[in-house]
Amino acid sequence: MLTIGTIVLGAADVRRAAAFWSGALGYVPRDGEVAPDWTVLVPADGAGPGLALGRSESPVQQHPRVHLDLYAADAAAQSEEVARLVALGARHVDWDRYPEDPDFVVLADTEGNRFCVIDTSHG
Repeated sequence: MLTIGTIVLGAADVRRAAAFWSGALGYVPRDGEVAPDWTVLVPADGAGPGLALGRSESPVQQHPRVHLDLYAADAAAQSEEVARLVALGARHVDWDRYPEDPDFVVLADTEGNRFCVIDTSHG
């Protein structure tokens, strides 16, 4: 049986991306430091998959096939987390595929990688 070990994102600036995702998720560098071309961040408490960041020059996809969903307990927590992530450097994405009553907010990290913050109490 396989398990997810790491999720890999491309980044033009690995150190900047590592700073964002460390702040966003409370993750720490697995090897104690962040290299300029590759790093793996892991949960500080050791539980959960790692997030690897690799140097990449490929363009960010407008509608990525793979992305992260970050869960918030309810609408208030979702709003607080979105504000916190924006303060860390994320930006709102002008998403053209929102349904009428979305349970998610689309953001982009400091590298432009899209991710969603989900209100898990929604319908």
